[in-house]
Amino acid sequence: MRGKGTEPSVNDRYTQWKSLVPVLYDWLANHNLVWPSLSCRWGPQLDQATYKNRQRLYLSEQTDGSVPNTLVIANCEVVKPRVAAAEHIAQFNEEARSPFVKKFKTIIHPGEVNRIRELPQNSMIVATHTDSPDVLIWDIEAQPNRHAVLGASNSRPDLLLTGHQDNAEFALDMCPSEPFVLSGGKDKSVILWSIHDHISSLALDPGSARSPGSGGSNAKHASKVGGNNEKPADSPSLEPRGIYKGHEDTVEDVQFCPSSAQEFCSVGDDSCLILWDARSGKSPVVKVEKAHDADLHCVDWNPHDVNLILTGSADNTVRMFDRRNLTSGGVGSPIHKFEGHTAAVLCVQWSPDKSSVFGSSAEDGLLNIWDHEKIGKKQESVLSKAPPAGLFFRHAGHRDKVVDFHWNTSDPWTIVSVSDDCESTGGGGTLQMWRMIDMIYRPEEEVLAELDKFKSHMLTCSA
Repeated sequence: MRGKGTEPSVNDRYTQWKSLVPVLYDWLANHNLVWPSLSCRWGPQLDQATYKNRQRLYLSEQTDGSVPNTLVIANCEVVKPRVAAAEHIAQFNEEARSPFVKKFKTIIHPGEVNRIRELPQNSMIVATHTDSPDVLIWDIEAQPNRHAVLGASNSRPDLLLTGHQDNAEFALDMCPSEPFVLSGGKDKSVILWSIHDHISSLALDPGSARSPGSGGSNAKHASKVGGNNEKPADSPSLEPRGIYKGHEDTVEDVQFCPSSAQEFCSVGDDSCLILWDARSGKSPVVKVEKAHDADLHCVDWNPHDVNLILTGSADNTVRMFDRRNLTSGGVGSPIHKFEGHTAAVLCVQWSPDKSSVFGSSAEDGLLNIWDHEKIGKKQESVLSKAPPAGLFFRHAGHRDKVVDFHWNTSDPWTIVSVSDDCESTGGGGTLQMWRMIDMIYRPEEEVLAELDKFKSHMLTCSA
């Protein structure tokens, strides 16, 4: 796909992007990763200062086996809006680590970390997916900091969620209103757990040797140190609250309804989008056949308008569905198809800051920001080719597939994104924290008024 026909090569596109950074971004930090991270999530905000905020960041290191795979907890500094100087944010070295990202704690993970999700009610509690049937739950504060060297024993999860009959690698979500965990896997099942009892015991006594990884004396968590391939068998385990069957192939992503802990949805390699309700049994409430023309990779439910659901697929498109009208003639009937990627879409997420805005990232190395309210509105374009309907910002700072990104709920319009750079640079990854300049998304009349004021100021100064 790259470098063919009229499409610019990845390096040309990147060079052009970097030259525009001072114009397009309010702030940007580029952090080189020795090992790729397949997931990135904002954790809790730790403190606020005059010009920047300190916040946790959850990452991983997917290694080649020469050192263990890890779950990384970093402390990062997020510069506040309209603070960073335009000329400074573009002056970064692609091979360097960012001074804004500092590793705080390393957990030696049993297998590679495919997905990380934080518990909204307590974002120090994190769930991970690896190449196994279990979901791993970690109490970040209680887990000891480890040195990731070859032969080191695995850290022990605080809890194992069992129930899958085959590997569950990617589909993972945590409920916004209750301590519920949702997972999907190769066994074609969607599984629901409640970790309420375990979370309350962890939260009550965070300073004790509650974590099995800390080698406490609790007999239930008796520590047996072994080799690096040791299974986390000593961790307490929890069986499911419900197992839901309706997919014909691997479940790739799951999502809770923002307004109900009992409702959730899932997508899979069977091209289906399924809506479930735990109150009405273990069968699908609605099954949307052919939601896309290929495997579905990701789904997200709008936190501001629970009727709107986004899906992303290997057919390179993002589709928006209204749950009141999901199908037509037995197949998926999206409100709109968003066509701005040239490769499989890997991640979609609604913005927490504006109900009509969302992002999508893909194997083409792009992270697109869309506003569905802009569809159908006449837009004057100086470009020879009009941009895809609804697309209003394109983050082209990655040079390989953008495997994950996450909007920051503590810092409006701020995003963290990661790319797996194995194909473009032969290894490692790139993490970027960034915020587009506010003139791109603010109301047009407001921006024009500000520019007019600035123009008057400039004329006064030059007079």
